[in-house]
Amino acid sequence: MKVTWTLQDGGSLTADVAPGINLMEAAVANNVTGVVGECGGNLACATCHVYVAEEWRDRTGEPGDFEDAMLDATEAARTDASRLSCQIVADESLDGLHLIVPTP
Repeated sequence: MKVTWTLQDGGSLTADVAPGINLMEAAVANNVTGVVGECGGNLACATCHVYVAEEWRDRTGEPGDFEDAMLDATEAARTDASRLSCQIVADESLDGLHLIVPTP
C-alpha cells in the first residue's frame, strides 16, 4: 500500500508500506523528517505525532485512552487530526493514506 507524508518543509514523500507495519516504523524507515519514534513504538513518547488528513480520519479511527493522554505531550499543537503514527497500522483499507508531519 502507499502512504504519503506532507513534510514540514511543504514537500511530500510517498512510500510503499507493507501491511502490518505501523506508520511510525514506516516513516523512520523512509527518513521522514520530523517523525522520530524515540520509544520504538511503545506509546511512551509522542515523537511520532502526525496529523491525519481529513479524508482519512474515519478510516484511521480515534486514539485510545493512553494514546489520547500521550497526545497532550506533543511538541506541535494537538488538533482533532492528531494521532501517534505508531498506533496506526498499515492495511489495504489505508492504501493512499495521507499524513501531515506537524511543525513544532
